Amino acid sequence: MSTYGPYRPSVPAPLPPGYPLPGPRRPGVVSVLGWVAVTTLIVGSGLLTLVAITNETGSLGLLTGAVLAAVPVFPVVATYLWLDRYEAEPKSLLAFAFGWGAAVATFGALVINTASAEAIRASGGDPTTAAVVVAPVVEESFKGLAVLLILLVRRREFDGIVDGIVYAGMVGIGFAFVENVLYLGRALAELGGWELGAVFVFRCVASPFAHPLFTAAAGIGVGVAARVRNPLVKVFAPVAGWMVAVLLHGIWNLTASSEVSSFFIAYAVFQVPLFAAFVTMAVLARRREGRLIVRHLAAYVGSGWLASAEVGMLGSLRARRDARGWASRVGGPAARKAMRDFQELGSELAFLRERMSRGTAPDDARTQEYALLASMSSLRGRFVPGWGPVG
Repeated sequence: MSTYGPYRPSVPAPLPPGYPLPGPRRPGVVSVLGWVAVTTLIVGSGLLTLVAITNETGSLGLLTGAVLAAVPVFPVVATYLWLDRYEAEPKSLLAFAFGWGAAVATFGALVINTASAEAIRASGGDPTTAAVVVAPVVEESFKGLAVLLILLVRRREFDGIVDGIVYAGMVGIGFAFVENVLYLGRALAELGGWELGAVFVFRCVASPFAHPLFTAAAGIGVGVAARVRNPLVKVFAPVAGWMVAVLLHGIWNLTASSEVSSFFIAYAVFQVPLFAAFVTMAVLARRREGRLIVRHLAAYVGSGWLASAEVGMLGSLRARRDARGWASRVGGPAARKAMRDFQELGSELAFLRERMSRGTAPDDARTQEYALLASMSSLRGRFVPGWGPVG
């Protein structure tokens, strides 16, 4: 049956009689109040940051900086979403991560970094020390907190290292965007067009991944914590990731404050290999997810819940793309959407089984498992002609 292969799904085994399945999740009062509080915090911090930047740059600097700072945002966001193709994270959490980085982390860092620089100046020290010593600690603490909050509050949406990288990346992108607005607007207001161009090349062209990459170290630490039961590792991994993020950030700020020739040497010797290593690790982590999906979903072939062709398809991004194309040709947009949802649930099921095997799954994991299998069986009927799910 086209590029989807010999698609002949087996009849799923029926659910145990009377087995309770969870209904659609509806946000409770606590959840709603939590989102209201978070939204208020992000909006309030964003407005205060906007006022602070405008006071330094003027309206023209703010507008110009915002336009130029937006240039690298779209390709960098696309890169992180590309890493997250097996199981896309909820848009609400991605928006939260970006908003936290752009508003809460930026405002907190702006206040503390400025106060620290003034305190160092008043004591007779060099205020640029704040950029190398204080700023990395403050900024990575605020940014890393968002990733930790997602793990604590929405544990079911946090499956491991790739999720940690993606959430941390979105926080870093939001932070970098607003920080770039400040630096670009300040350059235009104080020194004019030539300096604006230099800042744009340095921050938006040469180093658009800097902040997302620093915070990704903390995200990896939180991702490791999400995968293990050992309480010491659960505490140590995020702390170690945060320390690496602070170290990388401090080295970057130190090289950025040095002479131009020294910066380019450090950029070539340190930053480029670091970026290459990060990309390699992220790609390997994503490939591991594909192997994990195949390994865990293979258990459902013998019981009839999944066909072997489905398991192979779910573990390959290329096969997933081909399957969506096949579904579109067979049943149109509705079938394509059903196939995409089927693939998302397949990934979620595999990651749930991974947590079950590690002993880190929630108490209702078995109920979740049956609910996912039943949902996948129902979705199958929307893109396989003549298929009727078994109740």
